[in-house]
Amino acid sequence: MSESTDPAVPAGPADEIATGYAFPGPALELGALLWDGRCLPDRQIRIPLSMLNRHGLVAGATGTGKTKTLQLIAEQLSAHGVPVFLADMKGDVSGISAPGTAGERIAERAADVAQQWEATGFPGEFYSLGGLGPGIPVRSTVTSFGPVLMSKVLQLNQTQEQSLGLIFHYADAKGLELIDLKDLRAVVAFLVSDRGKAELKGIGGLSTVTAGVILRALTAFEQQGASEFFGEPEFDTSEFLRTAADGRGVVSVLELPAVQDKPQLFSTFLMWLLADLFHHLPEVGDVERPKLVFFFDEAHLLFNGASKAFLDSITQTVRLIRSKGVGVFFVTQTPKDVPADVLAQLGNRVQHALRAFTPEDAKALKATVKTFPNSPYDLEELLTGLGTGEAVITVLSQRGAPTPVAATRLRAPQSLMGPIEAAALDRAVKSSPLYPRYAEPVDRESAYEKISAEQAAAEADAEAAAAAAEAEKQAKAAEREAEKEAARAARGTSRPKPDPSLAEQVVGSGLFRSLARSIGTQVGREITRSIFGTARKRR
Repeated sequence: MSESTDPAVPAGPADEIATGYAFPGPALELGALLWDGRCLPDRQIRIPLSMLNRHGLVAGATGTGKTKTLQLIAEQLSAHGVPVFLADMKGDVSGISAPGTAGERIAERAADVAQQWEATGFPGEFYSLGGLGPGIPVRSTVTSFGPVLMSKVLQLNQTQEQSLGLIFHYADAKGLELIDLKDLRAVVAFLVSDRGKAELKGIGGLSTVTAGVILRALTAFEQQGASEFFGEPEFDTSEFLRTAADGRGVVSVLELPAVQDKPQLFSTFLMWLLADLFHHLPEVGDVERPKLVFFFDEAHLLFNGASKAFLDSITQTVRLIRSKGVGVFFVTQTPKDVPADVLAQLGNRVQHALRAFTPEDAKALKATVKTFPNSPYDLEELLTGLGTGEAVITVLSQRGAPTPVAATRLRAPQSLMGPIEAAALDRAVKSSPLYPRYAEPVDRESAYEKISAEQAAAEADAEAAAAAAEAEKQAKAAEREAEKEAARAARGTSRPKPDPSLAEQVVGSGLFRSLARSIGTQVGREITRSIFGTARKRR
């Protein structure tokens, strides 16, 4: 796009577009309208604050400015008192807590879009998945995670997912708390043991083959580090709803670089956070400002290989959580990364540049254009010609209707566009009032300990029963012998002599006595030597 910033443009489509963004209430300032190769600083493009719980999408090719857009929106939400949750995939969003650095490019961008830029840091908290990386550990119990999300991350098929649901049901019914993965493993192993097989017989049972698949999948899951963040203390997701002392919303940054090579792990865990909020927040309907806004970076990782049950869960959560005052923004490369049913729920769109280097790219470009309302722009040409920090935008007005498509040069974030130093991050984590509450893991009695104790008790009972049976057998044998002895005494007979031993039989035989008589003779000596192997004396 041209760098011209001359606002003297004849009335026409540009004014019609700008009028669509002239909202009377509080709004986030995104940037200035681009029209006919010019940046028009007096035509501002905005999002109504009350529409942020209608969800959104930030999309675009790598290097087009998606992360900076995320940071820009998060800053303004915080300034309006709205808490924000950011998933920091690459570790470069932690800078939102520190003031930005002024420079020539910042000044030029601010002049282009009529922005009063001022270096500003925003209140932040930093979290990690169960202590994997820097941050306050965020943990979930297996029970809270639930069978659907667990099936997704274990990559189970439909039959195996149903079996896992049965296992969770049994554990709940028997009061076996599933806190960490060893609890789940213990219950699965018990239900296919000789003692446990009968437990599920009335409701379908659990095959040893399915149990084996689940146990192997759990082993692979643990190798990804999952055992670190399943446990207690379980994180209270209401911590994400806090505001700072000055009234600004706290920006919660989940640091994910340590697990970025485990996409199914962190994406499923992030969905647990969203689902947990959905279950615990009250219904509020339409509000002047959202209670919380989530940003899911690398959103395509949420959906790759997802089961139908998982996709249904996401779609339902996104559709219904709006009434809880929570907004969700997905950040990804193309809209086709997001399932159609989910995409249909996203009312606010910020589309950065797309590339069309291959036939597949060209196909994706055409599909993206079709998702926008009718526009006076040639969107195919526009989307491939946008510069870094420029985007095509359409949002929901306060009436809930889509605004006109607006090519926009976006404002610059006021916080640091990059990571803070590791030492500063560590200080921020350990100085948080939440750190002593969640830092140290707790391992209390749960399913594993209860099943182990029951198994030990059963083994002890079996040993005691075997010992009692042996003692009873010996007592009965002694009783029978006593009865025989008493009977013999009554008849006046003595106890029969035991049969003579082999040695006694030999000594008492006539042959032995005959040999003994001839032992003093030479013949007797020879016979004796031949029998007992003694040597003949030399003469």
